[in-house]
Amino acid sequence: LGKVAKGRDDRAETKRKLREVGDKIGRQIAKDYVVYPALTGKAWKSTLTANMTANVIRNLWTNAVIFCGHFPDGAEKFTKADVDNETQAQWYLRQMLGSANISGGPVMDFMTGNLSYQIEHHLFPDLPSNRYAEIAVRVRELCDKYDLPYTTGPLAVQYFKSWRTIAKLSLPNKYLADTPDAAPETASERGFGGTAVVDPATGRRRGLATAIRENRRVRGVRRLLGMR
Repeated sequence: LGKVAKGRDDRAETKRKLREVGDKIGRQIAKDYVVYPALTGKAWKSTLTANMTANVIRNLWTNAVIFCGHFPDGAEKFTKADVDNETQAQWYLRQMLGSANISGGPVMDFMTGNLSYQIEHHLFPDLPSNRYAEIAVRVRELCDKYDLPYTTGPLAVQYFKSWRTIAKLSLPNKYLADTPDAAPETASERGFGGTAVVDPATGRRRGLATAIRENRRVRGVRRLLGMR
């Protein structure tokens, strides 16, 4: 859309895509609001109302699931520059760090079409979704092994955090919980400056999960002392 607005797109290709999308939208509207109501005869009004209601509920639910998978605290935000020249290993890491799961058990998994396992969905987009729960166990083991965060939480909590993030990022930086780099709403890697890389007790290299916990502890102390 940015290229289209600036006139830097291939106009012929853009028109082709718009026609393709328009045709798909037209077919869906015709099916939901013309064909199906017509098939029910005198009950067409009830069918039309039911289809409209179902579509609204579906869109609201889909919005909540997608937001919870990408915007709550712990899901990092990346720029185009971040993906320049990234390796395959870095791609996998970005997919994991840029997404979040919804906890809730088999019922939640079913209701979300298994997109409650958004991390696994990003890591293995071609994997049948009914395998996500099985794979999630192994992904968490890898996160524990390499000290990486595995972001998950209840639907209500994740949805609240998602909208809080969006609201805060629409306001001036002074409303962030910390500096633009260290605030949980932005999760920039520059926010880890000064964090010890090696654990002095064990001599082992610290991972991202430990660094995040350390940053939270430091922020808590600073808040108690009245510091930003």
